[in-house]
Amino acid sequence: MRKKLFLLLPVLLLSVVGAYAQNVLRGIVISATDEEPIIGASVVEKGTTNGTVTDMDGRFQLSVKGNATLVVSYIGFTTKEVTPAGSGEIKVVLSEDDNLLDDVVVVGYGTMRKSDLTGAVSRANIQAFEKSPNTNLLQSLQGTVPGLNVGQANSAGSDPALSIRGANTISGSTAVLIVLDGIIYTGSISSLNPADIESVDVLKDASATAVYGAQAANGVLLITTKKGAKGKAKVTFSTSYSIQSPTHKLHTMNRDEMLRFDNECLWLYSKTEASGYREQDPNFKLSERMPDAWMTDDQGNIIPGDYNWWDDFTRNGSIWENKLSISGGSDAMSYLISLGNTKQKNYLLNDDYSRNSIRVNLDIQPVKWLKAGVQAFGSFENRDGQETYLPFLIECSPLTKPYDEDGNMIHYPAHDARENPYHGSLVDDYDRTNSFFANLYAEVQLPLKGLTYRINFGNNYRVGEHNYASEFAENNKGQAYKHHSTYYDYTLDNILNYNNTFGKHTVGATFVYGASRRKYSYTAADSKLFPRMTLGYNSLELAEIQQTSSDAWVETLLYQMLRANYSYDGRYLITATVRRDGFSGFASNNKFAVFPSVALGWVVTNEKWFKVPHLDYLKLRAGYGVSGNQTSRYSSLARVNSSIGYVFGDGQPGAMRQELASMQNSDLKWEKTAGFNFGLDFAVLNNRISGNIEFYTTKTKDLLYDVAIPSITGFTSIRSNVGEIKNKGFEMTINSRNIVTKDFEWTSMFNLSTNSNKITKLAGLDTDGDGKEDDLTSSSLFIGESLSSIYDYTIDGIYQVGDDIPEGYHPGNYRIVDINNDGEINEKDRSIIGKTDPSVRMGLLNSFKYKGLTLSFFLNAVVGGSKSYLGKNSYAELVNDNTLRHNRLTEQVDKFWTPSNPGGIYALYHANPAINPFRYENRSFLRLQDITLSYDLPREWMRKIHIEGINIYMSCKNLLTFTGWNGWDPEPNATYQDINGQNRVTGMRYEDRPVMKSITFGMNINL
Repeated sequence: MRKKLFLLLPVLLLSVVGAYAQNVLRGIVISATDEEPIIGASVVEKGTTNGTVTDMDGRFQLSVKGNATLVVSYIGFTTKEVTPAGSGEIKVVLSEDDNLLDDVVVVGYGTMRKSDLTGAVSRANIQAFEKSPNTNLLQSLQGTVPGLNVGQANSAGSDPALSIRGANTISGSTAVLIVLDGIIYTGSISSLNPADIESVDVLKDASATAVYGAQAANGVLLITTKKGAKGKAKVTFSTSYSIQSPTHKLHTMNRDEMLRFDNECLWLYSKTEASGYREQDPNFKLSERMPDAWMTDDQGNIIPGDYNWWDDFTRNGSIWENKLSISGGSDAMSYLISLGNTKQKNYLLNDDYSRNSIRVNLDIQPVKWLKAGVQAFGSFENRDGQETYLPFLIECSPLTKPYDEDGNMIHYPAHDARENPYHGSLVDDYDRTNSFFANLYAEVQLPLKGLTYRINFGNNYRVGEHNYASEFAENNKGQAYKHHSTYYDYTLDNILNYNNTFGKHTVGATFVYGASRRKYSYTAADSKLFPRMTLGYNSLELAEIQQTSSDAWVETLLYQMLRANYSYDGRYLITATVRRDGFSGFASNNKFAVFPSVALGWVVTNEKWFKVPHLDYLKLRAGYGVSGNQTSRYSSLARVNSSIGYVFGDGQPGAMRQELASMQNSDLKWEKTAGFNFGLDFAVLNNRISGNIEFYTTKTKDLLYDVAIPSITGFTSIRSNVGEIKNKGFEMTINSRNIVTKDFEWTSMFNLSTNSNKITKLAGLDTDGDGKEDDLTSSSLFIGESLSSIYDYTIDGIYQVGDDIPEGYHPGNYRIVDINNDGEINEKDRSIIGKTDPSVRMGLLNSFKYKGLTLSFFLNAVVGGSKSYLGKNSYAELVNDNTLRHNRLTEQVDKFWTPSNPGGIYALYHANPAINPFRYENRSFLRLQDITLSYDLPREWMRKIHIEGINIYMSCKNLLTFTGWNGWDPEPNATYQDINGQNRVTGMRYEDRPVMKSITFGMNINL
């Protein structure tokens, strides 16, 4: 028996070796279009992880078991399966994947294939930032789309600043039009749960935005929410926790630092003249210069207090988010239900925000020719709590304290008008907003092939409740109020769509007839001087002074739109649109306006004669269109204000009167923006690199502006149409697949945009007879200059001790440049010194994937030249009692000029100058805005616990910021009034609030 087994052993071994015998397959992968080799194509043995990639010549070599089937794939081409026959070299021909060009984007009142687009429409890559701690959808759009400018949100639950392609108006609306699931959305973006958003498309040029006519001069953001898909129910749960702190860590001075600064401020007395006021005078006693008696004790020494007010009102921030969604569907129905909970605590005490949201998206198709559904959400926002006033908090002296030894609050710690900061935070503040949105639709397939009728009925409803009570207000006699507001709008759209193909001809048309009505109501009850505050805002009738006020408005819009598309053989494209808008805010003479557009496209690479190596796709586009900007409601009408106007006898209450507050202008008409856009879409090197380039120029006429009129009329201004603005820019996006292998992939996205504007016409007046139109200097408007021009004095440092200083100026004053060289410093030395708009915006996204591990980072930069992206960053301090009383942030203190700190940038002096100008600074920055490391747990692990997948991740936001700006942060806009009293923007200075950086840990679970 043993002998027989021994004889069988060789046979068994040969059988095993035969079973595992390997064939070595060799081949080449080429493109069907130009027969060029494809580098980096994936070649995998079907049903295994055994694979390789093609080399620089498109060739591969792979050992496989027996007669294996190969799966050959490459991004941009259709995947192909090949079963080799024989022993020769395998030739695999891959065809381009047309679906890449057939991706659908939203274009307003419908969708369109990318290949058919003729206007400037971009889709934001929001998926790249879904793991960032973005409580607001707009935060996921920062720097990702050229021409779409999104700022920072530096308070909990706030909306960042938003604009598209710069400014087109002086005083008209600058708001970007938001369209949610096909319905114009007038609510706050903060009400939306970012996890519910499927896509964001941006309409940028006039030919694309013309479908929305009167409201689209500032661009359009099209937001589409997620839907369910056919298949079994899919459950997704995600949770994350973020730790936040300021991008720039600042702190107020402690006792020693403040007294040291006070000593430096008093350099004229504390330092010796012989040393140029740099060396300390040993006879100087700071205690003798303290402005208030409470600051010194009975022995004449400065009191020992060193209280840290800053730490009482600041903290590490946090964001905690939990999101759950359930989706699925069948042939007849699909559904998505989502729940979201967000809680955010920002850096400043009581800067809190929480949001609970629910969404239900339901689509049904009971019969083949009928679709219907609803997209609805409810959002419940909580902003309870009041922050203390930040500038006053900063000024709190460390010598003071909030409570005495018995635990009683010291209401005025510095014995001046500055209240205890706890007065601003220890209040009963109830601040809630509930938002509800629903779009109900039905779509009918009409008997004519390709013809459908759709009706949308959108509803948007908001309720705001803000109740407040403070026992410290009105000199500790109490104040309370209840404010209630409601907003409702509806939109009714009738949409007729036609799409069909006849041989090489593809035609489409969309007709819309719609109307919208919006109304708002506000009621306020305010009370002051309470005998007791036990019930707070729930017992307003107890107060001695009671006031009520109310407000309401209604506005209506009516519109019709016709859009036609035509494509021949996928080569020649044309889109034409005309829209007619009516708005109740205009007077009867000009209630309606028409906005047309036309755009052409030519897909050059679809021409048979066009053969350029490595150029896979090239489309040229050109478009022209007109969009509008509507005036604010009632601005063309004479309006009435009411106020107390008559008193009949001593001690009698005043009688109300009504009087005209504005003049009527029956000829007021729509502001119109006409623009050209030239675009180029391309793909090269087997679609390894793709992108687009845009050039645009626009002209806005009939600008809405309040023109000054003689006060003898009883008014100071009247809303009119004056002037003209030109706007131009350049945009570029490049997407590249740098390395693509079986296990590793590196992709990049880079975008760049520029934008500038200038005023070409104003009121048309020539008062000085020089044959040139006058600038409106008092309004900071100048012919040939940007809307954001800064008209002011030019500063060249600070006067030093020992300088040859002109009369009226002193050491420590800003040195003003004599622009006209007349030997005098006066108003004639003001000039255009720059503008607040940046020169270039850039974004760079890199993503690295290795098996289940993904690392991505995003750089965002906004850059100005020597005379652009300037912001007011000016502190000029006259040394007086308040200088010695008030605290400051340590970094700001280090930058004040003194004889001992001659390089200081902020003015500090003992005598006021004749003219005290503003100082400006460049706001340019480069920010490592997002970095994410995530890992997909192995599938084989997931199968054992019956889970589809688990992803864990760590994400950092605003981790590093490189800038020369002095203050909290250069990016968020703070508003100030320029030398003419006109509003301008600057960055976050020392008295403003910080931008937060964060580290997030999170997990996504798919069941």
